[in-house]
Amino acid sequence: MRESQLGELTVSSLGLGCMGMSQSYGVSNDDAESIATVHAALDAGCTFIDTADVYGNGANEELVGRALAGRRDEAILATKFGFQWSSGNSTLPTVVNGKPEYARAALDASLQRLGVDYVDLWYLHRRDPEVPIEETVGAMAEAVQAGKVRYLGLSEVSGETVRAAHAVHPISAVQSEWSLWTRDPETVVLPTLRELGIGFVPFSPLGRGFLTGQLKSPDDFEPDDMRRGLPRFSGENFQRNLDLVEKVRSLAAAKGVTAGQLALAWLLAQGNDIAPIPGTKRRKYLAENLGAIDVTLSAEELAALDEAFPPDAVAGDRYSEAAMKAVER
Repeated sequence: MRESQLGELTVSSLGLGCMGMSQSYGVSNDDAESIATVHAALDAGCTFIDTADVYGNGANEELVGRALAGRRDEAILATKFGFQWSSGNSTLPTVVNGKPEYARAALDASLQRLGVDYVDLWYLHRRDPEVPIEETVGAMAEAVQAGKVRYLGLSEVSGETVRAAHAVHPISAVQSEWSLWTRDPETVVLPTLRELGIGFVPFSPLGRGFLTGQLKSPDDFEPDDMRRGLPRFSGENFQRNLDLVEKVRSLAAAKGVTAGQLALAWLLAQGNDIAPIPGTKRRKYLAENLGAIDVTLSAEELAALDEAFPPDAVAGDRYSEAAMKAVER
């Protein structure tokens, strides 16, 4: 396993996103397989484990905590706070809370669910527009001083917010969606992070499964799969995006790897300050993802991927209009 550098924090170059073990991508009640997947990741050197307090409304942190019982020292454990579930909405959290008092309470609750004394990386999941970022990060910095957190991160924030936060306390990582089909961070955020020495953690590096080439129709999703409500997976957008993915499949076949491995290798080739966290709840997909570590791309192959999947080529937005309001651009 290669290593990536997120500020002063060293992590495995590929991590494991655990959200799907508890929500979003259809029914998931095989905790035994999920725990076995976490263990397989640790065994393979994939030690960067990512969760959040809102995933499964706390259930995911509890699951990860059980998986890490007796193996805590092997993991670089990351979690997040800031989202809250609103009443009457059982699909997506819609309330963002960055108040200092909420941050303190949220961290204590996360530590209890995880069954740990500290987390290695603690993110603000979304910026609260009603609270100055300096106040939120100030409260997060207190947690570092108290020994409950080692390093701080932000998620889905603008370059301006990163600068303001970093001036209060060093930010080690920013987590946002980045992949062949989500190129937004490349224009402003990534250059800002590199100027400041901050690492980048791409979530959904496989385009919520689209870049694996295995999705054929929106009808394939289970009724409670969140992708049914995302613009990129709906109507005409689905077919337009499928046509783009076919180009990736062709390039992958020519290289003798899977489309997903090629997509992950593209991200890994962007620098050692990048640590994607593809999510899975099954060991067989974990093994496939980890195979990307051994895929080396030439300059010509990287150029071919950029040509096949240029920025702004994807049809449809990442989230619904309401959910996009919580994403800084």
